[in-house]
Amino acid sequence: MTTASARAALDGWRRAFPTDPFADDTGLQAILDSHLTGGRLEALRASARAFAHDVVAVVGPAASRYEQRAHLPELARWDGLGHRTEEVSFDPSYHEAGRAVWRSGLVALSGEPGRAYEQAVLLYLLSLEGEAGHACPATCTIGLARALRRVADDDVRERFLPALIDPDYDAAERGSQFLTEVQGGSDVGANVCEAVPMGDGRTWRVTGEKWFCSVADAGQFFLTARVSGGPAGTRGLGSFVVPRLVDGEPNGFSLRRLKDKLGTRGLASGEIDFDDALAWPVGPVADGFKTAVGIVLNTSRWMTALGDTGMMRRAVLEARAYARHREAFGQPIEAFPAVRQRIVDMSTSQIAALHLCFELTRLEDLIDGGQASETDVLLHRFCVNVAKYVVSLQATEVVHSAIEVLGGNGAIEEFSVLPRLYRDAIVYESWEGAHNVLVAQVLNDCRRLPILNVVGDRLDALASGAGELGTEIAGITARSLDDARRAVDDLEFGAWHFRGIVDRLGLAYEAALLASSGETDLATHLVQRNLALSATDDVDTSLPERVDAIWKQLA
Repeated sequence: MTTASARAALDGWRRAFPTDPFADDTGLQAILDSHLTGGRLEALRASARAFAHDVVAVVGPAASRYEQRAHLPELARWDGLGHRTEEVSFDPSYHEAGRAVWRSGLVALSGEPGRAYEQAVLLYLLSLEGEAGHACPATCTIGLARALRRVADDDVRERFLPALIDPDYDAAERGSQFLTEVQGGSDVGANVCEAVPMGDGRTWRVTGEKWFCSVADAGQFFLTARVSGGPAGTRGLGSFVVPRLVDGEPNGFSLRRLKDKLGTRGLASGEIDFDDALAWPVGPVADGFKTAVGIVLNTSRWMTALGDTGMMRRAVLEARAYARHREAFGQPIEAFPAVRQRIVDMSTSQIAALHLCFELTRLEDLIDGGQASETDVLLHRFCVNVAKYVVSLQATEVVHSAIEVLGGNGAIEEFSVLPRLYRDAIVYESWEGAHNVLVAQVLNDCRRLPILNVVGDRLDALASGAGELGTEIAGITARSLDDARRAVDDLEFGAWHFRGIVDRLGLAYEAALLASSGETDLATHLVQRNLALSATDDVDTSLPERVDAIWKQLA
């Protein structure tokens, strides 16, 4: 191969990215066909096609600029005349992308109950570009809007919700969520930021500092604060909305500095101090922690998992196309079994994660629409934490594998989107609860509620129609559930082993979803690669045939 032909091959790889990544995604299409019908499905397809075009033509090129260090957001605390503004300055390309995201309806749909499928698809498509500076603001705005719609008093809802769900980016107010404090971290019960009632029965004053404030430029801040005179721990936390401006002036807050992060760099994250900031409660003050976790954080966990899945999809597309166009030793590198196996592993993880995220989306849609049963609510409690945990780990592995396929080129920022996706994926792992915190939450829930029975019934139902493979998945599930019940009863065993149990249960859930949807080869590969061999020293002799079968499907 000559230098010219090698560069021509790379040009072919670049052109291989689909102009309509929604229509190109047959896995997503199959899932939507199995979940939705009629006019809702057709309307979703139309909006998804339009937004997929904007992701390729607008968001991607803009993000490639404003994610570079020379164009990152900057703190602008004062204007030219010395007036305190506490603003964040962005490259104009950032707002160009934001307009495309907001007009898609991703955020505006939050004004209606039960639109989780639509929001899931749009967020997934946006995430083909990683966080892109707007996935987090959209997610935080959706969480705050949901909380206001579901639990806020009428006057608070009417005051704050309309600006959040305006599809006009330039007119809308974006939401943020500030829970973390420097001494608290995941131990939210240790937070000390205080809220004092004003005496009018409506408003409060908030004083204290928040350590990790993503969307520091938001128009509305959702935060937790310790209610003056309330109990210790999480029971004493209230949930509040703090407007950025009151009478055109910064509302009792100052931006200390912006964070210099590994990933999600186009997004402004900072440290913020509050000093008598005017605040309104979001829902009953006594239910503050319940509101923060049950609505706001759980919304973010769901959407972060979806974002991870979108990044995985982009990584698979890049690696598959590269392997097809790149030649080494006289043939395309996709001809080498080791490369082919790596891409099959990546594709299996991505499609499995997509199924798990849309299982969670199904439950989100029912809950947000007020149609969920008690069983749905219990299953959601399990899925929202397990999906966030399992999928975020899969995403980092898949993007890393794509970089491996590209070789040295994969580490070059200007060569492909993969370095940015990798940095974003690592940040996503920590968002909305570190891994051990999520696992501990699942264990605590299982100790208080009959969640394991519900999970077992769901996985058995999914596996029941998958023949021998279903029987194998049911066996893995049964053994994992037995271990989980031991962890529930034995505190020390649970502390040491429950994370590994959750790993197996999450993968078993993905395998059961794949098997029930007819993706037998993918389900078998997931089981053999991640589950069955964990309990045996046998060599997986079926690997070559299975990889070839899946490779033909991918082609």
